[in-house]
Amino acid sequence: MAARIPATVVTGFLGAGKTSLIRHMIENNRGKRLAFLINEFGDLGIDRELLLGCGIEGCGEEDVVELANGCICCTVADDFLPAIEAILNRPEPPDHILIETSGLALPKPLVKAFAWPEVKARVTVDGVVTVVDGRAVAEGRFADDEDAVQAQREADDSLDHDNPLEEVFEDQLLCADMVVLNKLDLLEDGVADRIEAELKPHLRAGVRFVHAREAAVDPAVLLGLDAAAEDDLDSRKSHHDSHDGLDDHDHDDFDSFTLSLPEVADADALEARILAAIADHDILRVKGFLDRPGVSRREVVQAVGPRLRRYFDRAWKDGEPRRTELVVIGQKGLDRPAIEAAIRG
Repeated sequence: MAARIPATVVTGFLGAGKTSLIRHMIENNRGKRLAFLINEFGDLGIDRELLLGCGIEGCGEEDVVELANGCICCTVADDFLPAIEAILNRPEPPDHILIETSGLALPKPLVKAFAWPEVKARVTVDGVVTVVDGRAVAEGRFADDEDAVQAQREADDSLDHDNPLEEVFEDQLLCADMVVLNKLDLLEDGVADRIEAELKPHLRAGVRFVHAREAAVDPAVLLGLDAAAEDDLDSRKSHHDSHDGLDDHDHDDFDSFTLSLPEVADADALEARILAAIADHDILRVKGFLDRPGVSRREVVQAVGPRLRRYFDRAWKDGEPRRTELVVIGQKGLDRPAIEAAIRG
């Protein structure tokens, strides 16, 4: 019997650094054939484009499969299984599969899918890697701590102890085989130890932390965990486990939409408008691309809460439509007309 292909599930909340982690794996894969399954929330394939824009040998169009318009944990039968089978049926199957879930996804239903007969004979879950935004946790966001939750409630009337975002975050920790505590360059000395102490009660016994800046972790640390997670589901508790053994996760808690804009002559002014819209409308995440007139390279926008980064990732391809498009993600009830008007200016 042929050895099963290992698959690593990379999960974590919005903007924690999942795509950066995978890009670092691509750059340092030491000759392994890797395949990538990227799950987007929203209808613009930003994360797939970010990976394809890396320009790294071994990261080709055929190696990055995207599942858009829905969370992978909710579309296992319709989307995930056919995509996995297509990867496995290639003339040269990969040595390792990397699966990046949406920041809004629960990892446990995905791990369950690997127990299906169609998949289990050929693939095993090498491990679930949860990426954590250390700066966000340090600020009291998505931590199951009474004082931190109360501070959040005082700062934002829309948040309470039953906030679905906290449940998503905790489920991602409960399913983890390894936790990457990211963005340590944004933390003061000693804060990482405090974060570990806060998060440890939400982890299974033996789960280790790895510290990272810019999500740069040696693939040798993350791959080869040999967890066989599909055989260890009972120990991976979830807020969304129901009595019949099914998961009742519902993404009606979140909204997303795509905003198309003309070419951007003043990117600094657009950045200021995006940040103002984030502050005024409780937006969780903004990501996308800018078309800068007279500039040959595509500019990336990545915003998580009040933090926004811009950088050029690659040149526009010959014949490629130059476009400015942004995905906006937030909790249910986003005021789309007001947000669009604020960002357009």
